[in-house]
Amino acid sequence: MPAMNLIEPIVAEAARFAELRRDLHAHPELCFEERRTSGLVAARLAEWGIEVHRGLAKTGVVGVVHGRDGGACGRMIGLRADMDALPMTERNTFAHASRHPGRMHACGHDGHTAMLLAAARHLARTRDFDGSVVLIFQPAEEGGGGARAMIADGLFERWPVEAVFALHNWPGLPAGHFAVSPGPVMASSNELRCTLTGKGGHAALPHLAADPVPAACQLVLAWQTVVARNIKPIDAAVVSVTMLRAGEATNVIPDRVELQGTVRTFGVETLDLIEQRLRELAHGVAAAHGLQADFALRRNYPPTVNHAAEAAFAAEVAREVVGAEAVHAQEPTMGAEDFAYMLQARPGAYLFIGNGDGAHRAAHGPGHDAGACTLHHPRYDFNDALIAPGASFWVRLAQRWLARPR
Repeated sequence: MPAMNLIEPIVAEAARFAELRRDLHAHPELCFEERRTSGLVAARLAEWGIEVHRGLAKTGVVGVVHGRDGGACGRMIGLRADMDALPMTERNTFAHASRHPGRMHACGHDGHTAMLLAAARHLARTRDFDGSVVLIFQPAEEGGGGARAMIADGLFERWPVEAVFALHNWPGLPAGHFAVSPGPVMASSNELRCTLTGKGGHAALPHLAADPVPAACQLVLAWQTVVARNIKPIDAAVVSVTMLRAGEATNVIPDRVELQGTVRTFGVETLDLIEQRLRELAHGVAAAHGLQADFALRRNYPPTVNHAAEAAFAAEVAREVVGAEAVHAQEPTMGAEDFAYMLQARPGAYLFIGNGDGAHRAAHGPGHDAGACTLHHPRYDFNDALIAPGASFWVRLAQRWLARPR
């Protein structure tokens, strides 16, 4: 861990919030089902005298900490943490492993919630700022679009924050280091689906059928040329076919094949071009084989694009907390994040905080060897050593933002 300028009362209480984080890890809840989690969050906020609002996006929680002026100046900053888990089975065996098969905190949202709660506790205890800090505990980041749902439910109309920020742990980045940059940092997420329909028949009599299987194989290969031959080499994009369903018996030619996958880009124009070419190839390959093609591209999360001034401000605060040598430029990733919707609605920035190389796992005993587990890995675990630096960053960010001129 780098040398840090942390807030001492937060450091003193870090173990308490690590216990809370492990409780959340043991009781993961999926998108829009975070009833236990949101109840715990709301109860803690109320216990600390923080104004609590529930029901946005079903299970979302908003806490409002007013400063020494009672919020009279009207200034507001938004800090967001996501709460939901993933539909996957955990393979860890430590005491706080998931108690619910098929559900796991494999992306660290338990840690994000704990960091923001630790910051909320200190902000409520000191209130050494003017204005209000809006604590956004968001459900359904993992594919449910919870950020979009909270905005639709009036999040920013009820609390018109000047800027909004989010913090995500990042395995592989040294523990306690930060990374933030202006511009695109996460890609758009889009679902590809195509059905090729022909005429089924006996596998021994292929000339009497219109077989969609070889056409599907050709289509998968043809789609791979879109990024390689239609997209400018300096524009990042991904087309991955991840599911292919066809047939029920070895001696029967099926009458249809369904293909599904994902498309990731950093720009809307690039996505428009990819959708056009994927559609044209689907219909072209289908026609060449005497088939019908039904193609659709569902646009899910837009790219996450940091605002330049807010990213620079967040980097400055991070340097105060962990030192200049521990704050890095953010390497964009083709993963996606629904905080993108909040950055479309308000200025702000999305930062990474390093989760380390996995060495923290060894403390859990045999079978939890060191080594970085990536996000969405069945042996992933949030590094509790991040709670104090993450919460200290949140507090300093809010204080510094509300102290600056409008």
